[in-house]
Amino acid sequence: VQLQASGGGLVQAGGSLRLSCRASGMILSTFSGSDKGWYRHTPGKQRELVASMTSRDGSPAYVDSVKDRFVISKDNSRKTLYLHMNNLKPEDTGVYYCNVNSMTIAGRDYWGPGTLVTVSS
Repeated sequence: VQLQASGGGLVQAGGSLRLSCRASGMILSTFSGSDKGWYRHTPGKQRELVASMTSRDGSPAYVDSVKDRFVISKDNSRKTLYLHMNNLKPEDTGVYYCNVNSMTIAGRDYWGPGTLVTVSS
């Protein structure tokens, strides 16, 4: 199983990006039954969870700094997790990692390789 992330890049402040994370080789029941999230690592800071989605009911949660700007979503049929990022700010710059936490049902915690987002002012 591999998480394949894409969609990062350079964007001006106020712009938008969509990150994608495809769970290659993961069976559908594991993907749909796992909690999922996007983490961000910025220089000088610890990795933080910016958006998450529970497996139970799909309810999303966001760190305060991205509320009303970022939206986490998924497509179970494609086994893909998304992060729609709008009104980007320079402080959103960082490496974004997707996570599929399958510890409960498969005993594994999966991480994507990270994709760089750079927001210029």
